[in-house]
Amino acid sequence: MTLQLETVPIAMRGAIERELQKVKDLEFENKLLREELRLLRLEKYGKGSEKLTDAQLELLEGEPGVKPAEVQAEAALGGEQKQAVEAQSKPRRNHPGREELPAHLPRVEVMISCAPEACRCGQCGGEKKIIGYEVSEELDLKPAEYFVNVIKREKRACGACEELGVSTAPAPAKIIEKGKASDRLAVDILVKKYSDHQPLYRQSAAIERESGVELSRMTLCGWVMKTGGLLEAIRRAMREELLEGSYIQADETPVGVQSERTIGKNHQGYLWEYSRPGGNVIFDFQMGRSREGPRQFLGQFDGIVQCDGYGAYDKIGGAGIVMAGCWAHARRGFYQALEVSGNTDAVAFNLVRRIGELYAIEAEARAGKLDPAARQEMRRARSLPLLAALKTALVEARAGCLPQSQLGKACDYALSQWPRLVVYASHGEVEIDNNWCENAIRPVALGRKNWLHIGSEAAGPKVAAITSVLETCKRLGINARDYLLDVLPRLAGWPASKVRALTPAAWLSAHRQATSQV
Repeated sequence: MTLQLETVPIAMRGAIERELQKVKDLEFENKLLREELRLLRLEKYGKGSEKLTDAQLELLEGEPGVKPAEVQAEAALGGEQKQAVEAQSKPRRNHPGREELPAHLPRVEVMISCAPEACRCGQCGGEKKIIGYEVSEELDLKPAEYFVNVIKREKRACGACEELGVSTAPAPAKIIEKGKASDRLAVDILVKKYSDHQPLYRQSAAIERESGVELSRMTLCGWVMKTGGLLEAIRRAMREELLEGSYIQADETPVGVQSERTIGKNHQGYLWEYSRPGGNVIFDFQMGRSREGPRQFLGQFDGIVQCDGYGAYDKIGGAGIVMAGCWAHARRGFYQALEVSGNTDAVAFNLVRRIGELYAIEAEARAGKLDPAARQEMRRARSLPLLAALKTALVEARAGCLPQSQLGKACDYALSQWPRLVVYASHGEVEIDNNWCENAIRPVALGRKNWLHIGSEAAGPKVAAITSVLETCKRLGINARDYLLDVLPRLAGWPASKVRALTPAAWLSAHRQATSQV
């Protein structure tokens, strides 16, 4: 029943209106809290749970031992709109079939003979001849083998001219000078920690278990910091290469740091990442998240910087710098709005579909291997009209939703970032989103769950140098072990003015050139 204020005495109307307003405020607050609760539950139950209704999620909350298979079974009961969205944004791939094992791996033949009774003919008793082999392949390995290199350097002297003294063969350059770690061992520890995310205490235990040699975590840490110190010169040279280009993607991730600034707990430092798709990945360690970090790193860079909406990237770089936005960040808000509605919000669905059309054009450009000029022309003809229509739809959606709702927040973010979000459409070298950057920063987020924190402020730049080199090697398709074993022993005596000849990009170019001349 609806209350008619006209029938209420005038003296009581003010109090009733205030109570009605309180009810509206509580209903609004309840809606926002339900959206937040649904997002938390979606994060808890993982992929597939976005297809569940609030009632289904409520039932799962009452069952403490819920398994992923149960969530998927519940999700299969509905969610046709969500499936349609996923079908547009993630086209189904055909199963590639059984892959052949790489040809470059050495082959070891294992001969299996027939049983003695199978070697004789069951009818005449004669010996059967070998007519061929049934061949199959399996991938095998040798467990880590630890051994001791005994380095014997010749010493020579003239028996007739003792006054000339003794000549000794020079010691080969080593990563850990006068240490008991070979170059291969030092590189192995480095790669296992920062590429395979194995903490040093686990590596120490594995070495003792497999070789009987006790190497403390502090000893391994000293070796890692030594190599990190050497690689700082490479990181500086890689930064120079990056800043000479015209396009950089940027992002940052927190990392714990043991510091006197926060006694009894880790200080929250940051690894800022700057990279170019298909090129260098540079990490910069900072103790905070302020604008000073990107300002120092970028200097007077006046090209295009692509990043999310974080304000620290404002007012940096040179006079001609252009800031580009990230559609992955913008799209995420609309996906969340669709999820909290139980996949029933037609407005959010329509906006996600429109953004999916922009991504479909990018997928077509990648499939066609278009160069920047051709990609820019494709975007001018097809993406710009879609962007104009999308902006109109965003304005209409924003006018019809609550400001603090998930859809309202998503619209506000996209509209506030709009001048940056459309930059990519006019520059062929710029990506539609920052996913290259986020993919390179993801191993740091995974690794810190294992190694937990950086041991000191002084260690931060060395860790940044190591991760910069390893992620750049990964992006360029370089075997990191081969690169480090070749470059690290030479770095200590290498002229500072020529370090750029040893960066991963320069090293790869030199090796390709050498290979082509053979």
